[in-house]
Amino acid sequence: PLVQVPPRGVWGSGGQSTWTTTEAWLGEPLGSDPSPDEMVLRYLRAFGPATVGDVRIWSGLSGLRGVIEGLRPRLRTFRDENGREMFDLPDAPLPDPDTPAPPRFLPEYDNVMLSHADRSRIIPDNRRVPLPPGGGGVIGTLLIDGFLRGTWKTKRARERVTLEIEPFEPLSKEDADALAEEGEQLVRFVAGSQEEFEVRFTGKI
Repeated sequence: PLVQVPPRGVWGSGGQSTWTTTEAWLGEPLGSDPSPDEMVLRYLRAFGPATVGDVRIWSGLSGLRGVIEGLRPRLRTFRDENGREMFDLPDAPLPDPDTPAPPRFLPEYDNVMLSHADRSRIIPDNRRVPLPPGGGGVIGTLLIDGFLRGTWKTKRARERVTLEIEPFEPLSKEDADALAEEGEQLVRFVAGSQEEFEVRFTGKI
């Protein structure tokens, strides 16, 4: 098992990939217990409630039904609208269904987009995750009320950083204002203290 040693690159630039063994990176031998129990519990802490299929898609492991059955006494169970059994940690928060979700800008390949077998809980209308070809992260995704509603990218020109937001459909004024406010925090982070910045909507607003 190998580890790609950070930093592979920093914001706005890249570098040569450097590798070492996992044991050298950890400074100790790998554990002798191959049980994925702790991995499943950590997954649920991040992405639960989830089905066995969700955990399988995220981890790439088969045979997880038996693992989750062994963990069942330590888990809370639900049924989704299609009758599928879902699992979560007993102390995990369960917000009211009407709780608004603030807008969020996610990076390319974010686990939120890729960690469920049924992606309709985040990606409506059978839309594909926008993952352009190539080795670099170019296009991020944005969530409105917890659902994929557009993409974003940054551009640099003459010491100015522009955050371009491209929604998939027209936005309400409330959503556009909330995105602009959240986007300003993002572009300030990208620009740092040495560059000017702006937030710009493209396409449908």
